Amino acid sequence: MALSLPPIMKTTAARLSALFLLLFALCAILLVFYMSSLSVRMLATQTQETINEEVLSLGGAYQRGGLPTLVRVVEQRSRQPGANLYLLADVNGQILSGNVQSLEPGVLETEGWTTRSFYYRRYGESEAERQRAENGQNEEQGTEMRRHDALAVVLRLPNQMILLVGRDLGEPQRFRDVVNRSLMLALGMMGLGGIVIWFFVGRAALKRIDAISAASRRIMGGDLSGRLPTTGAGDEFDRLSENLNAMLARIDTLNEGLKQVSDNIAHDLKTPLTRIRNRAEATLAGKQKPADYRAALEATIAESDQLIKIFNAILMISRLEAGYSAESMAGVDLAEAVRDVVELYEPLAEDSGVALEADPAQSLTISGNRELIGQALSNIVDNAIKYSADATGAPHVHVRLERVGAEIRLSVTDNGHGIPDEQDRTRATERFVRLEKSRSQPGSGLGLSLAGAVMKFHGGRLDLLPADPGLSVVMVFPDKDRS
Repeated sequence: MALSLPPIMKTTAARLSALFLLLFALCAILLVFYMSSLSVRMLATQTQETINEEVLSLGGAYQRGGLPTLVRVVEQRSRQPGANLYLLADVNGQILSGNVQSLEPGVLETEGWTTRSFYYRRYGESEAERQRAENGQNEEQGTEMRRHDALAVVLRLPNQMILLVGRDLGEPQRFRDVVNRSLMLALGMMGLGGIVIWFFVGRAALKRIDAISAASRRIMGGDLSGRLPTTGAGDEFDRLSENLNAMLARIDTLNEGLKQVSDNIAHDLKTPLTRIRNRAEATLAGKQKPADYRAALEATIAESDQLIKIFNAILMISRLEAGYSAESMAGVDLAEAVRDVVELYEPLAEDSGVALEADPAQSLTISGNRELIGQALSNIVDNAIKYSADATGAPHVHVRLERVGAEIRLSVTDNGHGIPDEQDRTRATERFVRLEKSRSQPGSGLGLSLAGAVMKFHGGRLDLLPADPGLSVVMVFPDKDRS
């Protein structure tokens, strides 16, 4: 049967936590061993220093008064409380004086420092206690073991008597045990705390991932209005959710735009296509003169050219919104572009009874595409002439070019009915949007959309502002010389 991991262990957060916990545990264990060995070395060094001091002191007493003085000093120090050991024995190892009753066999047979610790028995301990101590048993619950371990140096006096000076290792061993227990307890507590934190952090991360997964499934199911949950903590999950929510909002907007464009294309292109078909069908229905066939074909070509212009405008808008244009960028004198467009549309304005005028402006040059800028300005001027013809007063269109701060503004203002509603002004730059419900005016609803795409391509923007009366369409270019 295959071993399956719990869901929490399948998360990246849980795996990282497990790796960090393992690394922490290894470091803590190494720290325990290092501290333990360091404390043992320090205590062993301290013990040897203490024993050397005692040896020097007893050596001074022996030099001053010989063996009688040495025996007296050993007796005095043996009766003092402490961890030091003193033993004076004859040549055969028989204990003559000191605070040690018996030793581990073979200790007095060596000379110099003992190679390892040895056990001994102090005066006043019974044989039964000694046996229990050697077997590792306690006399009663909560008491210390009666076996004692020590480290000593064995010296032979000139008369071949044996002098042992040592120190009990009970206190260093207890200190070492306390250090080890403290470190192990700290390690255990930190490990337990790490596991608990790991569990709760991993569980919280798993819950958030599950919530994001559930929201993603709903969105993939078709609910594009759904959004990924955020907690407001500002962590990586929130940042990821916010970015994905922004992407979903953009996708939702594009889908709505695509739906609207499809509806508008179906509405706006169905009429000219129907006219073309009906004209062809009517021409073929009866006997017509050659002039009638020619007129029908010319009308069909005109309708087809208009359809091609619409599709070209759609392709141009898509290419500009994607940030790509095959046209080269060069210096464009906006004042010259304004004069050319005004000169081009003066006959149309005059025929429509609209006064078209432009303020004289200084030469303002930007880096851009003159053809695209001219086409965008032409669309705006054409719309202004068309929608100002039915103004209540004398219809007029005013073109102005000026520098305002770090921006260059090219505005086209008319005194027609304008677009009073702010929401409608926002929608006016979308593709195929025509605010005229009857759609009696000629046009495809792509003029302002193309102008907006051109401005976006040039790093600027297209603003539609109320002129009271009328509408002011402003092409705002960044002035890089002053930015």
